[in-house]
Amino acid sequence: MSATSPLAETWAIGARISRYLLDGVPAAALDATPSGKGRTVRDQFAHLHDVRLLWLKAARPDLMDGLAKLGSGSGADHGALAAALGASAAAIERMVADAEAGDGRVKGFKPHVTAFVGYLLSHEAHHRGQVAQALRLTGTPLDKKVAFGMWEWGVR
Repeated sequence: MSATSPLAETWAIGARISRYLLDGVPAAALDATPSGKGRTVRDQFAHLHDVRLLWLKAARPDLMDGLAKLGSGSGADHGALAAALGASAAAIERMVADAEAGDGRVKGFKPHVTAFVGYLLSHEAHHRGQVAQALRLTGTPLDKKVAFGMWEWGVR
C-alpha cells in the first residue's frame, strides 16, 4: 500500500523501522529478557502488533479482516511476527490516510490524527528501545548496522 499523505507515510516509515529491527534480531535471541521475567523480545514485537489491533478494533473494526492478536507467549517466529506487523501497519496506514481525508480524527483518540500518529510512533520507539536493551543485557547486542540503520528514515 502506498502512503497517501506525508502523515500516513511517516507512520509507514516508523512501522518499517520496527520491522527492520525485527529483521536484525537473531532467531535465538527472540526469547531474550534481561531479568528473566517480563516481556521477551518476541513478546515486545507481538505487543506492537496487538496495540495496533486495539486501536483498529476501537476506531476502524472494518479494517480488522484477517488480523488476529498474537499475545504474549505466542511463540511466533520471525516470519509470523513480520507478517503480522506488516498487516497491522498497513491497516493503521489506511486508517490514518482515511482520517486525514475525513474529519482529521481517530475515533476514541483526542485531539486529532496527527497526535495519534505521534502517540503510536512514541509507543513503538519505546519498545524498540526495550528490545535493544534486552539484547544488549543478555549478551546479544544489535549489530551496529541495525542500531544505526533504525535512524535512517530516508531509506527505510
